[in-house]
Amino acid sequence: MSGMKDHEELRVSNDAMDDAVELQRRIAEEGYLFFRRLQDPDKLQSLRREMMSAVQEAGWLVAGTDPSDGIADVGKQCTEGDRSYSDGYGRAYRLESFHRSAHWPEIMNMVEKIVGKPIMPHPQKVARIWFPQYTDHTTPTHQDFVHFQGSFDTLTCWAPVGDCPVELGGLAVIPGSHKVDRVLDHHFSLGAGGLVVDETAHEEIDPVWHSTDYEMGDTLIFPALTVHKALPNYTQDQLRLSLDNRYQAVGDSIAEHMLEPHGPSGLSWDQIYPDWSADDLKHYWKSYDNPVVPRDMSFSDRGFAEALELARGGNEHAVFRMQRTVANDPDSAYGQQARAMLAEVGLA
Repeated sequence: MSGMKDHEELRVSNDAMDDAVELQRRIAEEGYLFFRRLQDPDKLQSLRREMMSAVQEAGWLVAGTDPSDGIADVGKQCTEGDRSYSDGYGRAYRLESFHRSAHWPEIMNMVEKIVGKPIMPHPQKVARIWFPQYTDHTTPTHQDFVHFQGSFDTLTCWAPVGDCPVELGGLAVIPGSHKVDRVLDHHFSLGAGGLVVDETAHEEIDPVWHSTDYEMGDTLIFPALTVHKALPNYTQDQLRLSLDNRYQAVGDSIAEHMLEPHGPSGLSWDQIYPDWSADDLKHYWKSYDNPVVPRDMSFSDRGFAEALELARGGNEHAVFRMQRTVANDPDSAYGQQARAMLAEVGLA
């Protein structure tokens, strides 16, 4: 088990759930809000069964086990960026219940209190499905803005779909880190998003991490500049499942890629919608007036350029990134550069 001594406990804000002014004060000061059982554990348990059943069909869970137990087939380890990840993730991503969960009143009402204005959930819903014993690929320390962009005020809402003690790999945040009020320099890393920030390199940040043993229904909410990371999944055989959705005030800018399904799903909206029982959430964002801005590729371009040079020097993680890029996107600009570099150093 990863010792809790490395982290302080998250501040619980259930005492202020009905006080919008205090909620706004706390998130402005601390850069996060954490609630115990904000969401209905029974509804999440039902969602867990559906999502885990979907990934069991992909072979990610041990055959014949109860999908709600989340017992992983460790031999099927994969993560975002692996082509094999799209099969299991896509099966879960098609579920109407998964997309609808981001619109549950308990989370929508709370986010609206925090924002103080009408809100819109981002169309691009995100799930995190994390294998055990795959710790090199744990989501690294970062700010969400480099990935989702649009507005610094966009809020991330993270919730485990199942109890998530520290050893299963929940989220950790650095309180007050959003006060840097800028996007910090991010560099190449393995893990979801592929970018990492060194929290110790910025004198404005006190690098003290806060986390907890999460339980079903707990919810962590923070803005796009708060420095955070996932903790490693140190369990022997437990798949970690969580929701990772974003919300913004109506009228704030949204980056164009956030209007599309999450990339690792490999799906379009036309491939997601056919089996849904209701139409109310299909293309719902078109009824909102949110300026759409182009995606800024400079963050990922810089990370890829760093990985290219590190791989040229023999860095194992960077070589892995180049080989995966060639396997997944051989005809893209990244794929062509990676293939040329690997040939140059005799690894093609």
